[in-house]
Amino acid sequence: MKIGIAADHAGFKNKEALKLFLKEKGYEYEDFGAHTMDPKDDYSDIVKPLALAISEQKIDKGIAICGSGVGVSVAANKFKGVRAALISEHYSAHQGVEHDDLNLLCMGGRVIGTALIEELTVAFLEAKFIDHGRFQRRLDKVKAIEELNFKNL
Repeated sequence: MKIGIAADHAGFKNKEALKLFLKEKGYEYEDFGAHTMDPKDDYSDIVKPLALAISEQKIDKGIAICGSGVGVSVAANKFKGVRAALISEHYSAHQGVEHDDLNLLCMGGRVIGTALIEELTVAFLEAKFIDHGRFQRRLDKVKAIEELNFKNL
């Protein structure tokens, strides 16, 4: 599985800690930035390369962290094929993948701590989409909406 991570200044320390955790757990990842702490950076600029990599199917799953997680979620969902959600508890971290094929986990570095970020990351990365029945039907409907709204791009 190809994993990408990104964070703005408000999630930078969390991302750096997450890199160590992912390495310790044996996950390989690509760091899409920020690569330095810059209090003037913007979440939309930071999440763009990660969301584009997901959209272009260069990576399978992504993790983005900003102050609340809202900004990176909103910006990332502007890319075709990206299904990003702000997650702050265990159930949705795996259920979002299993039922909705979530491919970008968004979290708030100013809202949740390192231990919870690690727990949610593992739940998200280990979950698999249930690609049949009502879950596939619902995902197909979401993809149809996406096709309609991205048809001129």
